[in-house]
Amino acid sequence: MEWWYPFLALAAFLGMEVVAWTTHKYIMHGLLWILHKDHHQPHQHFFERNDTFFFVFAIPSWLCIMLGLMYQTYGAVWIGGGIALYGLCYFLVHDVFIHQRFSWFRNTNSAYFAAIRKAHKVHHKHLNKEDGECFGMLWVPIQYFKEARRSKNKHG
Repeated sequence: MEWWYPFLALAAFLGMEVVAWTTHKYIMHGLLWILHKDHHQPHQHFFERNDTFFFVFAIPSWLCIMLGLMYQTYGAVWIGGGIALYGLCYFLVHDVFIHQRFSWFRNTNSAYFAAIRKAHKVHHKHLNKEDGECFGMLWVPIQYFKEARRSKNKHG
């Protein structure tokens, strides 16, 4: 194994935040709003059309890992692993922590996670595809982080 392969995974992981932000803003809130709309509407279903984006983001990871192993191009395997790790973090932060689709991580005392939750609430205050804001997942605008820290300091 080359010493720099883990850096490929890290670069892929960090790059996915840019890809996720861009895709969320311009594709999910644009051309493919029909798939994302139910995520912004109240509903009683466990699954959403929006969940199809899981497959859209999983395909590049799967292809990198599979083709990298088939052709012994291990850098591609590490890139696919970084994308997959981002997908896991997205699932844990967005679906589990923020939207509580599973009963895990309900009580956290972290200003960072409070800022993520606040930024996502701001994003979801818009029920239509226009006027959206806060399209990222892990990168939190500084104003929400400061607000969460102030709130944490005020309440203990």
